[in-house]
Amino acid sequence: MLRGAYMAALGYPVIVHSAEDDRLDIPELVFPFVDSGQEALNWPGGRPPTAMRVGGLGSFYVGRDWEEAKRAARKPSGELSLPAAGEGASARRGVVEGKVALVTGGARGLGAEIARGLAEHGAFVIIADINLESARERADSLNSSGKRRAEAVEVDVSSELSVRKMVSKVLLCAGGIDILISNAGVLRAGSVLKQSAADFEFVTRINYSAFFLLVKQVALILVRQRSANPGYSSDIIQINSKSGLVGSNRNAAYAGGKFGGIGLVQSFALELIEYGIKVNAVCPGNFFDGPMWSDPDNGLFVQYLKTGKVPGARNVMDVRKFYERKVPMGRGCESRDVLRAILYCVEQQYETGQAVPVTGGQVMLA
Repeated sequence: MLRGAYMAALGYPVIVHSAEDDRLDIPELVFPFVDSGQEALNWPGGRPPTAMRVGGLGSFYVGRDWEEAKRAARKPSGELSLPAAGEGASARRGVVEGKVALVTGGARGLGAEIARGLAEHGAFVIIADINLESARERADSLNSSGKRRAEAVEVDVSSELSVRKMVSKVLLCAGGIDILISNAGVLRAGSVLKQSAADFEFVTRINYSAFFLLVKQVALILVRQRSANPGYSSDIIQINSKSGLVGSNRNAAYAGGKFGGIGLVQSFALELIEYGIKVNAVCPGNFFDGPMWSDPDNGLFVQYLKTGKVPGARNVMDVRKFYERKVPMGRGCESRDVLRAILYCVEQQYETGQAVPVTGGQVMLA
C-alpha cells in the first residue's frame, strides 16, 4: 500500500527498502489510508520523503532503485531527487525499467535467462528458487557490474508456508512486486501404463497447484498497491509450454498440468482484472539448450531415449534431431524468444487471459 502511494505521487516504480536501523530520527507518516484507500498520504512538506517511519511497521527508505533507496539512509530528512509526477513513464528506457520482477525457478535454465534479460532491461529481479545457493550465485552474477539489480530468496513453490515467507522477504527488500513470472516447473516423462502415481502427483503439484499458491500470495500485494494508486497495473505471467496447447505422447502428467495452468490463467484473469492485474501465459516450444532438455543425466533427451518415445533413436543426438525437424523454423526456442513474449505481455494494456505461443510455428492457434 505504501509503495502504491509513492508510485501514485511520483508516476513511476520505486524500491521501498526496509531500514536496518529502526532508531533513525525520520518523520512518521500519517497511516493508514482512509477507508476508500485512494486518498493521498499527508506527505511532509507536500512531497514524498526519502525515508519514513510508518506506525508499528518500522522504517523504510525509498528510491528509483535499490542504490538510491540505500543512499536515502544517509539523508533521511531529504526529499527524493526524482522527476516530477507524471514524468517517470516517459523517462523509462523500457517497459520493465524500475519494476520489481519476481522469477520463480530463476537460478538455472530458462528461469535464469529470464531473470538476466529482465535485469538488463532495467528491472530489479528477485530470483526465487528452492536452491538458495544457486540463486545467490545468479544474483551475484547480475550484481557484478556494481549496480544492485537482483536479490535471491529461497522458496519451495509447492508449500504455501514457503511461498508466504518468500513474499515477506521480497517486501522487506523491495517493498512490493510488479511482475510475477511463475517459471518453476518439473518434468518426468512416462507412459500412462507405467508411470507411478507419485511421479504424476509430483509433476502436478509443481506445475499446476504451485501456480495457484503463488498467485494467491502475490496478488494480495498487487491488490494493496492498487488500492493506493488506482492507475497502477501489474502482471502475472505463467511460463507454460506448447504442451499446454497440444497433448504430449508419454508425457501426460506434464501436459495435463500445463493445460490446467492455462485454465487457471484464464480464470485468474477474469477475477483479477478489476484490480488492474493482467494474467497471461507464455507457451515456449522446446528449449533444447537448457538443462530440462540437455542435462546429461536426467534431461528430456535422455528420458525420451530411455522410454523409447522416439522410434529408432540410438543416441541423444538422434532424439534432438527428431525434435528439431518438428519445428518449421528449424531450431529450438531460445531465451530471447521467451523474453520478447514476456515484454509484450507487460507492455500491452488490452489483453489478459491469453496463452502466447513461442514455438517457431510448431503450434499455430486458430
